[in-house]
This record gives sequence, C-alpha cells and structure tokens, in this order.
Amino acid sequence: MALQVLLVICLLFLSSVHGQVSYSIPEEMSKGSLVGNIAQDLGLDVKRLKSGKARIFTGDNTEYIELNVEKGMLIIKERIDRETLCGQTTPCALHFQIILENPMEFYSVTVEVQDVNDNSPLFKRTEMNFRISESAVSGAKFVLERAMDPDVGLNSLQSYSLNPTDNFSLKLQNQLDGSKIVQMVLHKPLDREKQEQFSLVLIAVDGGDPPLSGTAQIRITVLDANDNAPIFTQEVYKATITENSPKGTVITQVSASDADKGSNGKIRYSITNTLEIFPVLFEINETSGEVKVSGNLDYEKSRHHQIHVQATDDGGLTDSCKVNVDVADINDNTPVINIMSKLNTISEDSKSDTVVTMINVQDPDFGENGEVRCFLNPNIPFTLKSTASNFFTLVTESNLDRETMSEYNIVVVCADEGTPSLSSSVTLSLQISDINDNAPVFEKNSYEASILENNSPGLSIFTVKARDADSKQNARVSYILEESSVNGVPISSYVSVSADSGVIHAVRSFDYEQIKHFNFRVKAQDGGNPPLSRNVSVKIIIQDQNDNAPQILYPVQTGGSVVAEMVPRSADVGYLVTKVVAVDVDSGQNAWLSYKLQKATDRALFEVGLQDGEIRTVRQVTDKDAVKQKLTVVVEDNGQPSRSATVNVNVAVADTFPEVLSEFIDFTHDKEYNENLTFYLVLALAVVSFLFIVSIITILSVKCYRWRRERMFYKSGVNLPVIPYYPPLYADVGGTGTLQHMYNYEAYRTTDSRRSDLKYAGTSEQDVISLDNNGTQTLTHAQMEKLANFGDQVRFLKYFGVSSHEIIIMSVKVSKLSKCLVVLT
Repeated sequence: MALQVLLVICLLFLSSVHGQVSYSIPEEMSKGSLVGNIAQDLGLDVKRLKSGKARIFTGDNTEYIELNVEKGMLIIKERIDRETLCGQTTPCALHFQIILENPMEFYSVTVEVQDVNDNSPLFKRTEMNFRISESAVSGAKFVLERAMDPDVGLNSLQSYSLNPTDNFSLKLQNQLDGSKIVQMVLHKPLDREKQEQFSLVLIAVDGGDPPLSGTAQIRITVLDANDNAPIFTQEVYKATITENSPKGTVITQVSASDADKGSNGKIRYSITNTLEIFPVLFEINETSGEVKVSGNLDYEKSRHHQIHVQATDDGGLTDSCKVNVDVADINDNTPVINIMSKLNTISEDSKSDTVVTMINVQDPDFGENGEVRCFLNPNIPFTLKSTASNFFTLVTESNLDRETMSEYNIVVVCADEGTPSLSSSVTLSLQISDINDNAPVFEKNSYEASILENNSPGLSIFTVKARDADSKQNARVSYILEESSVNGVPISSYVSVSADSGVIHAVRSFDYEQIKHFNFRVKAQDGGNPPLSRNVSVKIIIQDQNDNAPQILYPVQTGGSVVAEMVPRSADVGYLVTKVVAVDVDSGQNAWLSYKLQKATDRALFEVGLQDGEIRTVRQVTDKDAVKQKLTVVVEDNGQPSRSATVNVNVAVADTFPEVLSEFIDFTHDKEYNENLTFYLVLALAVVSFLFIVSIITILSVKCYRWRRERMFYKSGVNLPVIPYYPPLYADVGGTGTLQHMYNYEAYRTTDSRRSDLKYAGTSEQDVISLDNNGTQTLTHAQMEKLANFGDQVRFLKYFGVSSHEIIIMSVKVSKLSKCLVVLT
C-alpha cells in the first residue's frame, strides 16, 4: 500500500502528460455496465493503452470499476451501493487513477455516484404500545418512534401521517440538526367503559418518484380509574373443623366483588386479627379467599375462633367480614411420660425389687381418652409397678448377669383408652455394672511348646492367653509364674512370663544334652478385689541341635606312643583289623554316625564299614604290602550341617614282632656321633621333666581345691547334681557304629559323685600293641590300669578325683621319658 502511494507521488512529478475526467452514474448498476469511453475522453489511442499496460490504481483494496484495455472502456466491476459507500455524505464519488508506462503517464478519474430511491422509510419497531389512563386530560403528548431512510435528498423521509384521528392527532417538531420529533397529541378524553382498546397506524413517506413509505402499528390500552370499592357477599361466615386437622385444610371460602376492571378490580384478601396467634393458626389465599389451617388446632386450648378478613383492591379501597370457626374435639393427645428419677447403672448383684426408675404419665384428654396403662417390652428381668394414680416404678424382677447382658434398653409404652388408642413410649438405657464373679480362663487346658537348644537368653518361646468375662479392672489379667523347681533349680532360672502379655521368655540358653523337657505352671490373676485366679500347666520341650561333634572312643589317640593294630600276612579277605568306636551326645538323626576312609597308605587293602566302623581287609594280604599302614577315618553325623571327627589308625602288616620294630623304629647309629646332640637331648629331657612335675602339682592343687569345696557343701547340706564323666548313650544301637557290648563301663558312685572308680574290660578279639617312638614295647591300657590300681601314689591321685584315664596318660608319659633315657644312654 505504501509502495503504491509512493509510486503515485512519483508519477505526479515525473509524468510528462496530465489529464482529468469525470463521470456521473446512478447507484445499483449491474456488473458489466458502461461507465464511459475513457480512451476517447482522454484522447488516447487504444493501442497506447495496450502498449502502456494501462491499469487502474484506486489506493485501496476495493475496485468497483475496471478498465477494458481492448475497448478503452470503463465498466462496472462490483455493484455500488451509495448508502454503504458514503452513508449520508453528499456528494458521493469514487476517485482513482489510470497509469500508463513507456512513457509513464497517469490520469485522474472521478466517478460520482447518484442516489436512487431504493430504500423505504423503516421503523425500528413495527409495533408501539401505550397504556393511557381514562383520566388523562386533553393536550397530553406522547412521543412516537421516528422512521429511518438511508436515502438522501428528495429520496429521504419527508412526512408522517396518523390514521384514524378520532381521539389523537399528529404533531411534528423540528430540531436544530434538521431532524423532526414526532408526537401524538390527545385532543378528545378517553372513556374506558366505551372503548378500552385503540389501534392506530403511523405512516412515514419519502420524496422519491414514485414515493416509498413505511408503517408502524400503535396500540393504546385505556386504563381504568378506581372508582368502586370491593363488597363481600356475606358479613359473617361460619365453619366447623376438627382439632389437629392437617395444615392446608380448607375451613371456608370468602368472596368479594369489585365493579372496576383491571388492577382496580383485582381484590386481595388478608386476615386482620391483631392477636399474633391467628396468623399462626390460620391463613387465607389472597386471590381465591380460601381460609386454611396453618397451625395445630387444639380443642383443649380453644374451642372457638373468630377470624377478621379484609378485601382490598389495587386502588386501596377495602371491605371486611368475619369468619367464626368452631373446633370439634378428638382424641388427639398421646400420654406424656415424665422420668422423675432413674438409675443409669445398676450392679449385677442387685437384689430383686430394686427400684431402677420412677415414672409419671399424664394425658391432657378427658374421660377414657385420659386413662392410661403402661407396659414393658418382653423378655427382660424387670417389671413395672403402679404406686399411685399415673405413677409407676420400674424394679428388678430376677437376678442380673452382666456377662450375659451388659446393657438393657427398656422400652416403656403407655397407651390411653381412647378410640383409636394413642400411645407414647420412652427407652431407658440401663448399664449393668460388673462385679468380680468370674475367674480368668485359659484358652487351653494345658500348653506345650518346643524350643531349640542353644537359644539366646530372653528369647520369646510362646504366649499363654487367658480371658476374663468380667470388665474393666476385674477383667485385667496378670500372669504369674508359680514357684517350682527343675532338678533342684528354681523354675525362674529357666523361664519368665510377662505379667501383661503372657509371653513366656527363656531366661537361659538350654542344652538338650543336660535337660530335654521340663514342666511348670502359670497363674492368671484378675485385678478384682479380692482377685480371682486360675492356673495352667506348661510343658517346654527342648529340641536337639547338631551342636556336638562325634567323639572317638577307640582307638585312643595319644600324643607320644604309636598304637598299631597287627594284621598277619596270612589274613584272608574280610579280616577284621579293628573297629573305630565313636559316640555323639546329640539325639535323633544328629547322632546317626557314618564312617568313611579318608586317607590310607593303600586304599585297595582296607575298607571301613559305613555304619559299624569296622576296618576290614578288602583283598588278600601279600608280601609286597608295606608293613607300616596308616589309615585316616572320618566319623560324620547326620545333622544339618553335619559335624565330623577324624582318627588315625596305624596298622602293622607282619607276622612277627621284630618285623614291626624294624619298620616302626629307625636307628641311624652314625659313627661320627655328635656330642652336641647328647647335650641337647639331656636338656630337652630336663625341660620335659620339669613341665611334667609342674603339671602334676597343678592338677593336685586343683583337685584338692575342689575336694575342699565339696566337703564344705556336704557339711552345709547342699545336694550337688550328679555330673557323669563320660557322655551318655554309650550303648550299641543295632550296629550303628557306637560302642560294642564287649566294651563295658562300670561306675561305682559314693556320696561324692565326682569320685568314682572306672573299670574297663578290654576286648580279646585283637592283639593290640603300643610302641613308643623308639620302638620299645609299652604296656596296654588294661595293663596300665591294673598297675595304676596298685601303689600308694595312684591311690592318692584317685582319692582326689583324678580319673583312671588321666592316670594312664601320666603313666604313658613317664614310661616314654624312661624309655628315652634308656635310648640316650
């Protein structure tokens, strides 16, 4: 747009030819209509228009006229509406330029658009309504709506006319801006009684040729003047109605008339009683005059009512009348129950005829309608007694039990003797208070629980639970551990019970090998006064865990001497070499033992029985077999996880004793004897002897201390528990690999259980030899036992509680030392 304007300005200064032409056309010409021959009027050749690329420049986006370059004509491109283009502005013209190039020229063209009478006068509202009172005076003016005509000049609005003109005339008033105010003037008074409605036509005419017009309808309603008062048809109305009639019940209907019409004849009814009760009891429909019940009519309060009704029209004129209402009596009053005194709570041990509530009943009706009888809901331990006229007492009839029923909702119903009978009721809530008449009851007659050994102290085992049918403090149960003992130890050292929750806790860590089960009693006691209690027996079973490894009983492992089992070279297949004897102090599958050969000098020569631990030859012994055979046997239990122990078994494959000595003893007599070696051996012997003596003194001191302490316990009368030295269950269990029957242990106990003699009868099935490190033959265990039973030193040691096994070990050590000295010398 800005570029086009700039181009026009440049043309004004640069063009060499200037020209201007004007045309006048009417509006609303059809498309393609001729405006003028622009080429002829400008004196241009049509060829010049073509070569100069003639075009129209309007300066805006709307092009109503276009240029026909071929003919040099201006023609209508778009329909032209003068009213849309210019409105009321005159004159109305289109201005544009014709631009040519080579050389550049432009010409100004003005096209004036002439108005045609294409619009009729138009009223915005086609109907105008007026309400005029019949009392309006002559000369009253009413402004009418003006018509609009978008045409201009003579084609615009020129005059108005009104039809008919019997009562009204038309008056035009000129304004400064040239417009006119149209007024309707009343020149003859109106009479509503003669004519109530008027219909007039307002006509607006323009000055066109032919002239066009527009019309509007004027409707006039004549309003009535209020010159008549309402008049009731009766001065007094009478009606009868029963008391307690529902709200909205029509009592009667009053009626008044008014000779006026419209609003002056519209009557509104109202109650004018000055007492405040009447608007509450009665109401009237202000349009129909129906008198209705709006409250509760009560015969006992008032038997007759007088209502004052007023009729008022819209003009304020009134008239009044009376309505006399008689109220008919009915049995409309229910008995009224008054609680004079009542108990909210009563003890369950209350005696019969205990007064719970005192009741007074009143009925405002008369005669039979006021006579009242009362009764209770069934199946309750209470009864109602009449003490005086309309007075009743509620008393207990039988024993109460709070645990059976803790609360009663007692319904008292009172009915009169009217027809139909009216009744009322009241519900009395009575709580039964508790007394401590129920002892706690455990959920079970007895309890039994299990716990794994090696438990953590304080571990929760299980819970005992008792319930008390009483309530509150009487139902608060406390749990108490009754005094008892297990193996002379108070039960409180084993378990404890939580007083509030009944949770049984372990006080100590249990050992299945020492105790397998124990019993005690727990007492449940309520919080009543005096308290009631009940006890229950509890059994705790200790479950075994695989916490003990198998113990090897045979062969006995010694630190110094080498024990070997002899197998002749003539031994056949299946020859019993020896038997590994082991026990496991656990129980069940934790004590099921199995034997396996872990290592062997020659695995093809020996095998171990899986269940019995017997070591037997697998094949025939040959001369090529080594004399010295070393076997490692693993003993494993069946626990989860399993535990095991190993034992080394030395086997000598030889027919004669010298062969064994030559194999187990390695003498390297070096001619170049090192004198320093002798010194070191003597020094080692001295050190070993010193340690041995210190050990003997320490053992004796400990034994003496224990003996003195036990003697003090005996004097004080304290019974010590019997603690066996060897593990229990050392019996053969059907070939399970435990100790055979031929190994017998006989224990002789005195009052001091820790001092006992142990006899051991060895087997005669195999020959067992014991060799020290130098190959010198030593005594067997049985021989050592026999020698140990002799001599004052041995008796002294056994007197202080040293076991036979310890004496044997000490004897073996002494024997080794003596043998070592012999070898060194």
